[in-house]
Amino acid sequence: MGPGGGWRSQDGDPAAVAERVFREERGGVLAVLIRQVGDFQLAEDAVQDAFAAAVATWPRDGVPTNPAAWITTAARRRAIDRLRRTRSLADRTDRLAELARLDSQEHAVEGEQSAVEDDRLRLIFTCCHPALGLPARTALTLRMLGGLTTGEIARAFLVSESTMGQRISRAKAKIAGAGIPYRVPTDDVLPDRLRGVLAVVYLIFNEGYAAAAGERLVRGELCSEAIRLGRLLARLMPDDAEVLGLLALMLLHDARRDARVDDVGRYVALDTQDRTRWDQGRIREGLRLLEQALRRRRPGSYQLQAAITALHVEAASPEQTDWQEIAALYGRLAELEGSPVVELNRAVAVGFAAGPRAGLELLGPLLADPRIAGYQPLHAAHAELLRRAGDSAAAGEAYRRAIELSGNAVERAELEQRLSALRGG
Repeated sequence: MGPGGGWRSQDGDPAAVAERVFREERGGVLAVLIRQVGDFQLAEDAVQDAFAAAVATWPRDGVPTNPAAWITTAARRRAIDRLRRTRSLADRTDRLAELARLDSQEHAVEGEQSAVEDDRLRLIFTCCHPALGLPARTALTLRMLGGLTTGEIARAFLVSESTMGQRISRAKAKIAGAGIPYRVPTDDVLPDRLRGVLAVVYLIFNEGYAAAAGERLVRGELCSEAIRLGRLLARLMPDDAEVLGLLALMLLHDARRDARVDDVGRYVALDTQDRTRWDQGRIREGLRLLEQALRRRRPGSYQLQAAITALHVEAASPEQTDWQEIAALYGRLAELEGSPVVELNRAVAVGFAAGPRAGLELLGPLLADPRIAGYQPLHAAHAELLRRAGDSAAAGEAYRRAIELSGNAVERAELEQRLSALRGG
């Protein structure tokens, strides 16, 4: 008998089962153990030890009845062993006593799903604490909750593994050194803190959906992790309209993933995508979540963005897209956010709803805004509106500026092709 109770026979390779449990349960086990040991690095090392033990023993002994409980108990015992070896007596006595008490009541915490879910929520808010820089929040969230290795995160964000490792280590040290509490924020600051959490998740998704640099337009692993985190938040905070709105937004965007590049990896514009390749299951789920969010009558940025995306995916053809309604929704979003990027998207929508000259009129002030002078989509949109307005010379200049600013090879190749076609025309 193992640390988690009885054993059960289970179809499939026990090592493969251990890997599946690692993917599905690691975040919850880690969240529980961080609360119990009070140390991010110690908890992560102990959980890693426990999963290594599972891979070694489950093929011999069989899969335990409750794999997550087995891993949690094994990890706590590994943490006790590490504390005994590495900490001074004064530092470890109280913590060891508490862990020993928990180990004698091993069914108490890991058997209560609500307690595990509370710990997951604590971990999310701790990883996304505003005292950490945004790159650190993003990396730590992917490492601790997403379960991605340091190398996988480094490759996704195109930095070296050592750089990413240092970023994650500094974030853990900052949490310990600054005494950042491991808890869900109180009601008076929860809305602001939740906005920060949602921003981190959406940043992860956006980097996957339209990679800022590299040879691929889409990094599916980041999209999938962001959606997984969004589902977790929606399960933990089912009554928050913006949580539901963000998950709906990501699903509706991601439904088009397979159609956004062709078979050789070239960019495919929205109006030329093969709509039969859109994932209808994700679209249905996204629309259902959006409806649930809107029923709560607490409008927010992610809900508005999801409503805009819904108009795109519900159109049977590019010609049937309701650009007038999209432009109106961007207007409401601009009132809510006041962001130049939102104004840019509104200008593009107006350019389709009322003609390119109307779009160019709205774009003028943005071209003079120093905050987005180096924002590649601004110049790409400018080029497209100028091309549609018949100003080929100015469009060519705008395309060249967009190409200069593009760090993504797929995106840059598409812009170069459009510039070439403009010259040919």
